[in-house]
Parts: sequence; C-alpha cells; structure tokens
Amino acid sequence: MDSSVPPGPGERPAGPPVTQSDAGTPPTPGPDAGPGTTEPGPRRRDRHGRGMRGPIAPPQVPLALSRAESFRDLVRDSVERLERRLPQLADVDFLVLDVPGAAEETVPLGDAVPAERGRPARIVIYRRPVEIRTKSRDERALLVHEVVVEQVAELLGLAPESVDPRYGQD
Repeated sequence: MDSSVPPGPGERPAGPPVTQSDAGTPPTPGPDAGPGTTEPGPRRRDRHGRGMRGPIAPPQVPLALSRAESFRDLVRDSVERLERRLPQLADVDFLVLDVPGAAEETVPLGDAVPAERGRPARIVIYRRPVEIRTKSRDERALLVHEVVVEQVAELLGLAPESVDPRYGQD
C-alpha cells in the first residue's frame, strides 16, 4: 500500500499496531534515552481508539438547536405572522435578551421602546422569564406570541385584539 494515500474506511493505517502504551499511557524512555528526553503525553481518545466521528445530530434536527436559538425561532415566527397584517413592523427591531436589566418588583416578559433620534423602535422579549413560566414548547410558543402582540400593541397604541384577532382565545 502506498504510504502517501490515506487509508480508506475500514482499513487500518500502515505502521506498527497500537498497543496499550500507545493508546493511553505514556511510553517509558528506553535505556539509551539521554537526560532531558521527553516522550509525548498520552493521546486523548476513547478506549476503543476512535475519536468522535461526527456531530451527534444533523443541524436541521431540533436537538442541534440550543434553547436560545429555539426561542429566537419562536419570536421570529410570531413576528412574521404579525408582519403580514401590519407592514409597519418592518421598521421595528425585535430583540431577544436573556433577562431584564433592572431589578423591579415584577419581572417583565417584554418591553417596547419607541423610536428616538436615529434609532428605530425596538421590542425586547426576555427569554428566561418566559421559559420559567412555561412547561412545553407549545405553551412557550403561545406565551411568546402573546408577549409579542402585547408589546406591538403598546408600541403602536392599539388594542391587542386589533393587532391579532385571535389574541386571548388560545
């Protein structure tokens, strides 16, 4: 076998067989090793001599999403539903933050910040307070949508029912 070609799947690489000392413990220096000779440290591999072969789940599988990414997707879905009815929401920035900044008596689930000099209007949804109040993904999706609707209504000066006619029915 040509040594310049990497081994294919199922083939062992050319060279001496892996022994216990090669796989996990550092080899001891031989009798002819001079002072100051150091051997490489132990190899960091699992006990079968194989490393991780690839990701545990492909990226399109929900297991590969973190809780924060999943929450952002819920907010994005809710905003897209509302933007179809209210095109003026295209000028509003929607942000997801983990927790509110200031300590208050009641913990807000979201916040609406009107536009200022050169800064667009912003709606902030706080991830951790919403997650704590829900038990399942479906409950979380409903609560996220309610919070987004309430904050949009506050920002635009409308009733939540006029922003989303199904508000409060679920």
